[in-house]
Amino acid sequence: MSDISAPITVRSKAKSSRAFWLKQLHSWHWVSAAISLIGLMLFAFTGITLNHAAQISAEPVTNETMAVLPSPLLARLAALPEQTTDPVPDAVARWAADALDVRIAGLPTETSPDEIYVALPRPGGDGWVTFDRGTGEVLRETTTRGWVAYLNDLHKGRNTGAVWFWFIDVFAVACVVFAITGFALTWMHARQRPSTWPLLGLGVVVPLVIVLLFIH
Repeated sequence: MSDISAPITVRSKAKSSRAFWLKQLHSWHWVSAAISLIGLMLFAFTGITLNHAAQISAEPVTNETMAVLPSPLLARLAALPEQTTDPVPDAVARWAADALDVRIAGLPTETSPDEIYVALPRPGGDGWVTFDRGTGEVLRETTTRGWVAYLNDLHKGRNTGAVWFWFIDVFAVACVVFAITGFALTWMHARQRPSTWPLLGLGVVVPLVIVLLFIH
């Protein structure tokens, strides 16, 4: 009896182990898929738009807003050296937020004897604010290049800030987990699906051949 039961016990343990890993892999696979789903769709779509950027035309739209800095605040700008990257005084930044609806607190400046310039880069466009140190005239200019350009800049992480920077890292990790668990599940089911390894091999060979033969 012991000779018969031993193989059964081994097979039972193997099945139990396989069931455990299948459950774990399925759990990690669907969780990582849920986390990365929207990001995958966004990055896949913008991969197409970036690849066809020359065929997707966009007319930049520029808006300008002007205001005059009050004399007491203009006097505060005199404290800035003629050449520095120091931010404008907090009171000037608060005035700009109210008068021009722009946030420049803590942002570096480019100064000259006549002007203070604050760059305001943004995804899908550009912007800046200038202060005339003599007259107090303030000009805000914003340029937008459309929603496709905006999504393309999200793809590249261009001028998107720290929160989006970390989102891309988390999204990338979720994609790696999704791919690894997908490969592991494919490997575990490969016996029942004969086309598994040819298709996986094709996925490796095709881009490799393109790189070696068609990219110089």
